[in-house]
Amino acid sequence: MKDQKITNRDRLRHILDSITTIENFIAEYSKSSFLEDRKTIDATLFQFAVIGEAIIHVDECILDKYDFPWYKVRAFRNFILHEYHAIEDRVIWDTVIKDLPMLKQMIEVIMRSEFN
Repeated sequence: MKDQKITNRDRLRHILDSITTIENFIAEYSKSSFLEDRKTIDATLFQFAVIGEAIIHVDECILDKYDFPWYKVRAFRNFILHEYHAIEDRVIWDTVIKDLPMLKQMIEVIMRSEFN
């Protein structure tokens, strides 16, 4: 284990890294090919869990400055970890395509505004 405290900047970087990983996972996929690939679905879910866990540990005083539904990021993490049996694979794809770009954009804004 590391002795150093993980900073807000580190957590936001983890989120961006996970988003990039998801983007790389699905780069060659269509919705139908994604839905047929259990390994990629599971790998994508893990990255969403990382994103959700990281955002839980970013100070609220930072997140509150930015108009974004942070509760949805946390809720998706909780859903993945606690309601795993009810996850619909098509929802994962839709979240990647519709919601992930907006999250990425917001995290990039925060990184520029808070840490540059």
